[in-house]
Amino acid sequence: MKVLMFGWEFPPHISGGLGTACFGLTKGLAGLKGMEVKFVVPKAFGDEGQSTIQLIGANSIPVSSKIIHFNEQDEKIEYLQVKSGIIPYTGEEEFWTIKSRNRNKKYRAVKTDEMMRIDFRGTYGPGLIEEIKNYALVAEIIAANNSFDIIHAHDWLAYPAGTAAKRISGKPLVIHVHATEFDRSGGNVNPTVYSIEREGMETADKIIAVSNYTRQMVIEKYLIDPGKIITVYNAVEPLSKQRKLLKKGVKEKVVTFLGRITMQKGPEYFIEAAYLVLKKMNNVRFVMAGSGDKMEEMVTRVAQLGIADKFHFTGFLKGDDVTQLLLMTDVFVMPSVSEPFGIVPLEAMQADVPVIISNQSGVSEILKYAIKIDFWDTFAMADSIYGVLNYPSMSEYLKKSGKKEVGELKWRRAAKDVMKVYNGLIAR
Repeated sequence: MKVLMFGWEFPPHISGGLGTACFGLTKGLAGLKGMEVKFVVPKAFGDEGQSTIQLIGANSIPVSSKIIHFNEQDEKIEYLQVKSGIIPYTGEEEFWTIKSRNRNKKYRAVKTDEMMRIDFRGTYGPGLIEEIKNYALVAEIIAANNSFDIIHAHDWLAYPAGTAAKRISGKPLVIHVHATEFDRSGGNVNPTVYSIEREGMETADKIIAVSNYTRQMVIEKYLIDPGKIITVYNAVEPLSKQRKLLKKGVKEKVVTFLGRITMQKGPEYFIEAAYLVLKKMNNVRFVMAGSGDKMEEMVTRVAQLGIADKFHFTGFLKGDDVTQLLLMTDVFVMPSVSEPFGIVPLEAMQADVPVIISNQSGVSEILKYAIKIDFWDTFAMADSIYGVLNYPSMSEYLKKSGKKEVGELKWRRAAKDVMKVYNGLIAR
């Protein structure tokens, strides 16, 4: 079976769990008999591992005058490639207004290089919606020039690409919901993003949710038929056997938060719990690893509470740096406000670290040997941290049982569940 898969990031160029999940799943699928995966990203940097899949960068595909469809009514926008350095402007609101009008064609100029290729950034910064539209354009070209049996698109950024590939090829489309706009925004939903998500969900032949928590969100917030959605839990890549521990540098215990410093991840609750713990014990340090739009606010709050001498901000970490931090950690805390799944707790458990997670996370559905609290209950969070740090028998029990539990959460098993989805669609 040949799968044409669209994503937005792939290791080592990742900003969070999405790229990690895509890597794990594609590796799992490639290990199944008869599976062949072509994974498309907006920009390929050339240093991505391709031992198990073929990676295609949309930035390497030449484009020319092309019509791309955006909805079931066959309204379309024609993209014209130009070599000029001038880029005609089309705003987000205008783009979605065009979609809703009963017109046959709209034109938008796309800047290319001398080889007729679009220069994708492949990031999440300014111009993101423009890049998503360009990615969908190239997806049509890729779909028209490759042989495949099924299309798989990861998260909202790749839904238009998957939709475009479906319309040009007629092949079944599976979309993979790793998070929704309701998770990321806390309810203050961006209507443009919501529109992209809902159109992708309505166009898809099948939807994979990373947890029942996410599945219910799709049903309630996007009004999608429950029979169309299946839950396939994420897994975790085994830790490298070479685990050279850097010198810790401090004698105190270490409690770690690792994730984006955004509203969704609940960093403020971690800080408040840290303050409560430090009122009861002094031989502990807290680490907040990550970056995000709430970083300045969190630094300010730590200073206000007077705990800056016991609190450390590392900035964004990836790869071996993440592993080294986890190996130095005595307790890992994930206080997410709305977490579709949450792979980092699994990585922590692999590193023999007891974990505390919020009930508002998808991973809480499958873990037995993790302490679970409500994200807002900072007293329960603080009590749990204190208990693990001060009762060695509790810590050892969570380490031993947790490592055994997480050892059974393999990507190959998730890949088999995904393959069942594929087979069901192809057999129809």
